[in-house]
Amino acid sequence: MAELIIRAIEQGGYLGIFLLMALENVIPPVPSEVIMGVGGVLVNRGSMAFWPLLLIGTVGSLVGNWFWYWIGDTWARHRLEPFVERWGRWLTMEWEDVEKAQSYFKKHGHWVVFFLRFSPFLRTIISLPAGLAHMPKWKFAVFTFAGSLVWNALLIKGGEWLGHWLADSQEWLGYILLGCIVVMLVGYGYRVITWKPRAER
Repeated sequence: MAELIIRAIEQGGYLGIFLLMALENVIPPVPSEVIMGVGGVLVNRGSMAFWPLLLIGTVGSLVGNWFWYWIGDTWARHRLEPFVERWGRWLTMEWEDVEKAQSYFKKHGHWVVFFLRFSPFLRTIISLPAGLAHMPKWKFAVFTFAGSLVWNALLIKGGEWLGHWLADSQEWLGYILLGCIVVMLVGYGYRVITWKPRAER
């Protein structure tokens, strides 16, 4: 199963990496850790090259984050709040979470966009308050690209190291990969199933 996932990403090539990384920031269950980690394994195997993978994956991250920035930047609160409240279960957040993120953004400044790219839980949601605050587009793009570049480089190198370390134990590589996917999906599923608005807690 894990080898099938690796081969699917390999056959999708750099375009597939770009699309997956863009979706990772729009659709919660798609984890960048697995996408770029598998990319690192493929770099170790010689099927992909480090720099094209890093740059294309990072551009995909920027595009996905730009989606939420654009919504925050162009939608007024009276349009955005009902959207979040309606789809809150699937987003696993409610409007109060957006307000907290916006407060955090205002308190810590634009650099928070860069540093939260290293957070597995907050790196996407921060794009929304950045848009609501009308952060300059060029600055948002630069900070998002730079933070994503560092994070993706670490993931690729981690995948390379894992692929090299487990070169003679491919079954363990498969177990680790499947374990990561299962943990991500189960975690998201649990959050969706157990999610309740604060008013009902």
